Amino acid sequence: MKTVFHSADSRGTADHGWLKTAHTFSFASYYNPERVHYGVLRVLNDDWIAGGTGFGKHPHDNMEIVTIPLTGALEHQDSMGNKEVLRMGEVQAMSAGTGVFHSEYNASATDSCSLLQIWILPERRGVTPRYEQRFYDVDALAKEWHTVVNPMGQGDAMPVNQQAWFSLTKLPAGESRNYPARRDENGVYFFVIEGSAEVAGQLLHTRDGLGVSEVEEISVRAAQDAFILAMDVPLRLPTIA
Repeated sequence: MKTVFHSADSRGTADHGWLKTAHTFSFASYYNPERVHYGVLRVLNDDWIAGGTGFGKHPHDNMEIVTIPLTGALEHQDSMGNKEVLRMGEVQAMSAGTGVFHSEYNASATDSCSLLQIWILPERRGVTPRYEQRFYDVDALAKEWHTVVNPMGQGDAMPVNQQAWFSLTKLPAGESRNYPARRDENGVYFFVIEGSAEVAGQLLHTRDGLGVSEVEEISVRAAQDAFILAMDVPLRLPTIA
């Protein structure tokens, strides 16, 4: 088994007033040559956005973008004609593919919102852009690793253009819920959204991350009530044609 640990306080940070953010991997003005990516997982940003503010229209291409709101609501608009509000209990998946413009604003003029924005490198370049958002079964998180995105959109998960699975779970203190790895070629990056848990023998606190590979099943036990995201992603970078 191989592991790589990233503590919450080792992340790159920026405070723009309207935006406060922490970068697990190199992004914008934060660059760490040892923290560029975990396999195809390229960006894991932990964003806080003040009321009445947000990101104006900007482009993306050939990237899979997953957004998980944690508090408040986020308004999304894009060049595909989508205009949606994303709230806690929903997940958004967007394939930028050949190119898309979008904006993201706090849907409230007064209350802040917070979210995780995650980018993964695609399996295939030049695909037709796609956008989707769905509510997930919040009750299911207490029973299982509930998958919200996967390669083919099986079940009630949304599809992504990569051999990747994103799953969420909530564990009461003292309970265990091991994670079965999906593919030998993948590693699993665990991110503790709230609480604390012991993952593969490593104690993780809120906003700590741990990549685990070369193991079929990964032990997970909550030290405190814990809300955890598991990102099961290929470790080998895709070949760029």
